[in-house]
Amino acid sequence: MTLGNLLALVVLQTAGAPAPRAPAPAPPPSRTVADYPFAVGETFEYGVKMGMINLGSASMSIVGIDTVRGREAFVFRFALAGGVLGYDINTVLQSWTGVADFVSLRFHKDADEDGKVRKTHFEIFPDSGFSREEGQERVHEAPAAPLDDAAFFYFLRTTPFEVGKTYRYARYFRKERNPLTVRVLKRERIELPDGRKVQCLVLHPVIRAKGILSERSDARFWVTDDSLRIPVQIRTRFPFGTITLRLTEMRLGRAGERGAQS
Repeated sequence: MTLGNLLALVVLQTAGAPAPRAPAPAPPPSRTVADYPFAVGETFEYGVKMGMINLGSASMSIVGIDTVRGREAFVFRFALAGGVLGYDINTVLQSWTGVADFVSLRFHKDADEDGKVRKTHFEIFPDSGFSREEGQERVHEAPAAPLDDAAFFYFLRTTPFEVGKTYRYARYFRKERNPLTVRVLKRERIELPDGRKVQCLVLHPVIRAKGILSERSDARFWVTDDSLRIPVQIRTRFPFGTITLRLTEMRLGRAGERGAQS
């Protein structure tokens, strides 16, 4: 066989061979409690106002670590209570979110708004791709890495952002209501309860569902522009007017002992 024939044979064999497969990407490393800028025991208390009128109070807290279907999970809690001119609000959101992968496993929303009481409790199954509401037979399709309403607050604290950009995430646990959207509007200095003024990112987060982060609510979320991302202020629209939640007291968890930088 001549050298030319040998080269032609090699070319034909190579052309007919399947292309080599690229190696599968490595899964993201599993995280521990110490990898987050927050920890159990962290509590933020807020005064709720409409203009100069005091309406009530709100809080965000990490109440513990629980186990859901064998997985370690943060328990996040957001509560808002207040009212004006006979319009009363009492809402509690509670989320069980995996420590290792930060995905929602369980979500409870108990709301009493203007006398209308609604309790919705979901079990979320990321590995199977669905969620189920307590008392309902129908299941809802879920994305691979779902987030619920309360977990989204903490997701905003762990995600890098650049001013002027808009971010979209296909991670809301009700897949048909995606995407979650975050516009980073600007930086603004704002005062902490101890009197220090710190630089904050002003975010415009939107969840395509009812609640304080809905499209209709036109919410704003101020978080310190540092490693802790302390939620200093939330502004959102209700049927009776726009309310502001302003941080009045804070207790950081074990992972937050560094404090916000001025």
